[in-house]
Amino acid sequence: MKAKKLFFLCAIVVAFVMSTNLMAQKRDFYELRTYHIENAEQEAMLDDYLANAFIPAAHKHGIAKVGVFKPIDSQPNAGKAVYLFVPFKSLDQYVGLEDKLAKDQAYQAAGDAYINASHTKPPYKRIETSLLQAMSGQPKFAESKLTNAKKDRVYELRSYEAATERLYKQKVKMFNSGEMDIFEKLNCSPIFYGETIAGANMPNLVYMTTHENMDIRNDHWKQFGADPDWAGMKDLPEYANTVSRNDTKLLYPAEYSDL
Repeated sequence: MKAKKLFFLCAIVVAFVMSTNLMAQKRDFYELRTYHIENAEQEAMLDDYLANAFIPAAHKHGIAKVGVFKPIDSQPNAGKAVYLFVPFKSLDQYVGLEDKLAKDQAYQAAGDAYINASHTKPPYKRIETSLLQAMSGQPKFAESKLTNAKKDRVYELRSYEAATERLYKQKVKMFNSGEMDIFEKLNCSPIFYGETIAGANMPNLVYMTTHENMDIRNDHWKQFGADPDWAGMKDLPEYANTVSRNDTKLLYPAEYSDL
């Protein structure tokens, strides 16, 4: 009888450990939405909607942090785009958010000007969106460690495209097998690393690092290029030709952004 009880307890412990490990390995899903805008009036409408309607509603419905970013002045699309980053714990949460917002009266009231905007005065030109899954090397998003004024920061959003799915998977492996560690070592305070599930430029991965200002951002990249760990992996045959195009956007967080 004692042996049976001991076996039962051991089974419970094993099940608990396995469940804990699965939870620890569970990866976030991200929506990365780009609002293409044409003028300051649309930007103001978007700011009001995101700050006073969408983000408070997202918090209420279980999304703790939402990021909103805009191109820095030197970028060719400065004043022409707003980037929205929404992390989800599951695909069910992602799919279910729209229905919750439709039934949320406080959200509907706060977002009325955006939701019911006239076709003659829309709040944007077009929206494009990508659905991402967090890489296994950083399965959850992280808040930036920066403490300086948001307007002075440089958040670097990069998309690495590959010529084939096989090469794309090798670049993801490269990130999970050491490239992320270099960014962490250099205090680049990465917010997320994502594998694109659905988007316009597949196959591609997307990630975001953060820097106090442009000078520090440039210095970080100089250090990265000279890092011995990078030197030890960049020329490995298994990682050859894994990036066919690098699309880099330099952004700063909106004052009301959580990230």
